[in-house]
Amino acid sequence: MRRIESLETFHDEFVCFVRVTAEDGSFGWGQTATYNADITAQVFHRQVAPWALGADADDIAGLVSLVERREHKFPGSYRCRALAGLDTALWDLAGRRQGLPVTSLAGGSPGPIRAYASSMRRDITPEAEAERLTRLCGEQGFTAAKWRIGAECGEDVDEWPGRTEAIVPRVARALGDGIAKLVDANSGFSVPRAIAVGRMLQDHGIVHYEEPVPYWDLDATAEVTAALELDVTGGEQDWDLSVWRRMIAMRAADVVQPDVMYVGGFSRARDVAQMAENAGLLCTPHSANLSLVTICTMHLLKALPNAGPYLEFSIEGPEYYPWQRDLFLGDPFAVEDGCLSVPDAPGWGVEINPAWLDQAHHTKSAAGEYRPSAYNALYHQGERT
Repeated sequence: MRRIESLETFHDEFVCFVRVTAEDGSFGWGQTATYNADITAQVFHRQVAPWALGADADDIAGLVSLVERREHKFPGSYRCRALAGLDTALWDLAGRRQGLPVTSLAGGSPGPIRAYASSMRRDITPEAEAERLTRLCGEQGFTAAKWRIGAECGEDVDEWPGRTEAIVPRVARALGDGIAKLVDANSGFSVPRAIAVGRMLQDHGIVHYEEPVPYWDLDATAEVTAALELDVTGGEQDWDLSVWRRMIAMRAADVVQPDVMYVGGFSRARDVAQMAENAGLLCTPHSANLSLVTICTMHLLKALPNAGPYLEFSIEGPEYYPWQRDLFLGDPFAVEDGCLSVPDAPGWGVEINPAWLDQAHHTKSAAGEYRPSAYNALYHQGERT
């Protein structure tokens, strides 16, 4: 047994990296979910780290389960966002120890993985979106692309009047027959509007229709899925495994899209993918920014027997999301012939940029400094495991 000696976070408002160090000096890097990362770092040290310090670093699944049980009074998104930092750091540590990439530990193998060019913008005209997606597919060899329709949680109010009806045929025609076409509605429509838009999408050769109605309404999603022939996809926001079980059992969507960081880590994302495999569904995870989430998703997809046909790869660089700048050494997101590559280096195969770490807020929790939450201090009376 190698016990966890310390857990450190390095964060700004957008990103929080986690370093786990074992008593033998071995270490690994992980990440919590992006955005409000400063809040997530507090949750990590208050409600995740106390249960992990001194525990067996090799028992990832057991430790994830322990944190969930001990913090059962605090289920929810932030607990899972923080738990992802511990889980992904432990997978990296395991890979570094064994000299293997994480995907190999999970039953996969390194190598190229097909990606789709994923637009994150709604402030772009149909003409400009068609031009840049066509150009990127030509320059970088992407054979699939996704763009945005509707408005995020828009209740049938488009980003501007008529944008959805304009952008769908414009981009579809520009990409042509050789490119798989995907769209994302981000919970923008009611059921009737989602079905009407879906039929238009089918007419223009779109194959993937993401989050057409409010994601929390599984019955509404299922109604849209049943009415259409193209793949309705979803699940990126969902962290509760009981919701995932219901979603998959009722086949609310054709393709499941867990986000490694939102759902609570690599281990729980694999659990969701396993549920989907058992039901005969594909898993195409959500990975919508150029942080560690895309790296982890690459490793996951290479290990899944029911992996979808492509990796989501954001085309929005640091000029659009400045917080993505200089997170890693080198370029882990190099695209060649429309593919990224999972390296054969140990762990995640990437190194966090020391210069970025130097300017981040740093907090360290160490063994012997056990500080449970006020609730757990009383309820467990200092119990460790």
